[in-house]
Amino acid sequence: MRQHGTVAMSPAAPLALSVLAFAAGWGLGVADVGDFAPCLRFFYRSWPPKGLSGTPICQRYVNQYRYATLYSRPRRSPWFSAYLYEAPAGKRPSACWKFEPQLAYPAADGNMVRFPPGPLDPKVVESQEVDLDYINSSYSRGHLNPSLHHTSHEDRAATFSLTNVVPQKVGSNDGPWEKLEWTVNRTLSAYCLGDAYVVTGVIPYRTEEHWLKNHRVAVPEYLWSAYCCPRYNSSLPKELKGTFPTYAAIGRNDPNSTEEIVPVNKTAKSKFRGYDVRRMSLQTLEMYLKDRFNTVVTVFYQLCS
Repeated sequence: MRQHGTVAMSPAAPLALSVLAFAAGWGLGVADVGDFAPCLRFFYRSWPPKGLSGTPICQRYVNQYRYATLYSRPRRSPWFSAYLYEAPAGKRPSACWKFEPQLAYPAADGNMVRFPPGPLDPKVVESQEVDLDYINSSYSRGHLNPSLHHTSHEDRAATFSLTNVVPQKVGSNDGPWEKLEWTVNRTLSAYCLGDAYVVTGVIPYRTEEHWLKNHRVAVPEYLWSAYCCPRYNSSLPKELKGTFPTYAAIGRNDPNSTEEIVPVNKTAKSKFRGYDVRRMSLQTLEMYLKDRFNTVVTVFYQLCS
């Protein structure tokens, strides 16, 4: 049986793990963890963001690369995910959560794997966040690369990997941050004429890490997102002037955070109060990233020029 903070192993677990390993093709894998080279197309000019350190993951599902993630092993959560925007189609896929086998076993197959029923492999649990981390916590699974920003069922389903999510308060996930994702969706679908590159990431607390209940998964203080659309319709409405070729935003994930980065709208509905999103230029976003990470962080090559 499962216990909070631990994963109990049944006598049948080794056999179950062997079956899972065989099904996933473990031992036959390509190195999709540790190198962005196979998935550089998700970055503008094939140029991943600079300044942040972590483990690159080329997120593969059904034998195709779907997006890219820079993962923090110590935090067991991503620093950012990068993807190509596509207008959504069809219904939102069911939340079938998956994990990255190569974080636990470097020689494993690179395809993300659905969490099996029953006990989990301790190496998988040690290497990344799992469903158990969120049970009885006050956080939801917050997508960095949202299902909303993709067309095919496979691309949308691939976003349901725990290597693509961070602990996000419901007031943010279901409120201002969701509104931002819909706004970006409408803006890019209406005015972007070519590829649109999106990078969405997190900002940690300044002084000390905050963790989920079991001290395994780090909780971000803010989420941020930026897009790059080099080719766009120049006939923009007045309210969208200055939002191309790039635009960015930072959202609060803690209602008790100070307001120097994102002010609080005191008139917002109580459920969403304190989870505001501030929209800004790419340069302003990078200024805040530099301040918090204490290093220059560059999101897009030459500001998406």
